[in-house]
Amino acid sequence: MDLPVDASVDLPVAPPVEPPDDPPDERTVGLTVGLRTAAALRRLRLVSVPEAVSWLLLLVASVLKRTTDVDPVPVLGPVHGGLFILYVLCWLAAWRRAGWSRGLAAWYLALSLLPTGGFFAERRLRRESAARRPVDPAEGGVTPA
Repeated sequence: MDLPVDASVDLPVAPPVEPPDDPPDERTVGLTVGLRTAAALRRLRLVSVPEAVSWLLLLVASVLKRTTDVDPVPVLGPVHGGLFILYVLCWLAAWRRAGWSRGLAAWYLALSLLPTGGFFAERRLRRESAARRPVDPAEGGVTPA
């Protein structure tokens, strides 16, 4: 069966999309950016302590492996590796969002390489988050963290 070449099919056409009546309020845009920065800093802060604990546990596991018949390194190694990768990903996001200098970003990365550095990073990130807490223009006050 041959179909005619000039056969046309009427497809429904979507209505044109119109821009919103009011452009976004500058205060609201600033609040959104501030909240995203605060969220990135919070994620980095929350992952820094478990990463530091896993680093310390891995050091203890290494000593146990060499001094006893117990070998927890095959379990703790991948756990620490995963937490370290998560820390680096959160660090990159926080660096991008917070607009840190290279020196400050390098400091936070160096802290992750030290066995107890994550604890110091968490404390400093907590202070930085408190200093950057965005102001909610609707309430005229500070938004809770």
